[in-house]
Amino acid sequence: MAKNTQTIPDDMHWTSHLGELRKRLFISLGVFIVFFGLGFYFAKDIYFYVEGDVPFQLTILSPFEIIWVYIMIATMAGLMITLPFFGLQLWLFISPGLTKKERKVSLMYIPAMFLLFVLGLAFGFFFIKDLILHFLLDLSEGVVQEMYTAKNYFKFIMQTTIPFALFFEVPLIAMFLTSLGILDPQVMKKTRKYAYLILVILGAMLSPPDFVLQLLVAGPLILLYEIAIFMSGIVYRRRMKHLKALYTDTDE
Repeated sequence: MAKNTQTIPDDMHWTSHLGELRKRLFISLGVFIVFFGLGFYFAKDIYFYVEGDVPFQLTILSPFEIIWVYIMIATMAGLMITLPFFGLQLWLFISPGLTKKERKVSLMYIPAMFLLFVLGLAFGFFFIKDLILHFLLDLSEGVVQEMYTAKNYFKFIMQTTIPFALFFEVPLIAMFLTSLGILDPQVMKKTRKYAYLILVILGAMLSPPDFVLQLLVAGPLILLYEIAIFMSGIVYRRRMKHLKALYTDTDE
């Protein structure tokens, strides 16, 4: 008598994967909430550190405005500290489908992701923010009465730091996608001119309407894209070499 075999439908596989991904995302959200709370608790100390190099007096226009300042500070702290844990959760989600060597290599991306995010924040805070702020202060000097609210100032900081923190991840993302065979450095080279156009537009959006400032902001973004192509090329050559050796061993 033929033996009955049961096959698991593809829909059940997808449901299982989505359930696992949802669990990882909820865990990461829980960690973010915890660190958001810690960031809110220490928001006053962080505020005084950031406010220490402000060349003007910050004000508030309503009693509730300081709450939004604390929320922005806590959000920044929560995002920065949660990022490596979120990377670990993504790695745990995809690691069952990777080889032992791929798991070992991909695990190294997690501390690199956190380091690049912090470097991007530092670059935006200590260079881009001051560059744009000094330009704007020079424009308003002797023209209007200056009054800056704490809420708008911290909103300005977020607008000039978080984008660069994310852009600093581009080379790492390119390396990771190339290692999985999803991205090809040749494709990045072919789309370079379109990428440059997008990056220049982003640079114009992140900076005041001054051509020199826009170039200074877009320049690092373009450099990051070129670094991404270079790093992707290194990973691509190693991957091709590994696949070639693998096929050679199989043929023998």
